[in-house]
This record gives sequence, C-alpha cells and structure tokens, in this order.
Amino acid sequence: MQDPKFFIDEKAESRVYIGNLDLRITEAALIKMFTPYGKILSEEFLWHTRGPKRGEPRGFAFIQFSTKEEAKLAKEKMHGRLACGRPLVVRLASEKYFNEAAQDSSAALGEAKKVGLTGSTLGQTSRSAKIAAIKNKLRALEEEGPSVKKQKQADSDSCKDSLDHSQDKG
Repeated sequence: MQDPKFFIDEKAESRVYIGNLDLRITEAALIKMFTPYGKILSEEFLWHTRGPKRGEPRGFAFIQFSTKEEAKLAKEKMHGRLACGRPLVVRLASEKYFNEAAQDSSAALGEAKKVGLTGSTLGQTSRSAKIAAIKNKLRALEEEGPSVKKQKQADSDSCKDSLDHSQDKG
C-alpha cells in the first residue's frame, strides 16, 4: 500500500504555481503557453468570488502536469518570461508554499527582534509594518503619475501580440 502522504507530495511536485498574471490573460492562453512543456492534467485559474472584483481573475493560477519533470521544465522555461509586459512567476507549488512559510516566519521574527516584542503583539507589529509598506508603495505610485498610465496603455495594445509569440522564444 502506498503512503497517502507520499502521493500528496508527488502531486504537489508536478503542480506549478503561475503568478503575476496580467488580468487580460485568459485560461485558454495560459494553457496554450504551458502545453509545450508536458501533458496538462488540470488547470485552476483563480477568480474573485466576492466583493467589487467578483468574477475578475485574481492574477494567479495552478497547472497540474503529469510528471514532476514536466513541471520543472515549465518552471525553467517560463519563469521570468514576459506575458503582456509582465514577467511571469513560475514555481513548483510545493516550493511556493514552503518558501512563503519560511519568509513569513523569519520576517515576523526579525520584526519582533527589532521592536523587542514577543508573543501576542507579534501579529500586530507585522501587520503595521505591512500597512506602512503599502502606504509607501502608494506614495511612490502617486509620484510616478500619468507616465505609468501611458505605459499600461502601451502594454495593453501589445498584450495579444506577446501572447501569440510567446512560444517563439522557447
């Protein structure tokens, strides 16, 4: 009998996370971009299910390949590749989970050490640090002003072309 934990790990290793997706990329385009790297068993394209963005794409997806070798090849070939002017983030699904868990815990620990806090206030400190980072990012975006909007319009015009030719570089 096979260990069920082993089966889950095997499945996770042949599953890739695709992030930083432009909202104009469709499920069909995503499948078309990743088909050359192996047999796709399933695809999960995530959508907002509630709130003002309900029905809009969330900007990330998962693709289940038939083998972990196919998933690793897709990661190697597609990570950083531009799609609609944005670099794709492609990782093995198992890597994403472990990397984020490690980063979150070490960042929170570092934050607590800096401020000298322990226990129950740890979450609040981390949260306030995140809020401050978001405010700084918004300020930086406001300073950039209209030039960003013009760039986004240019990206919009070239999105379909970049998707159509994304396989030419592989």
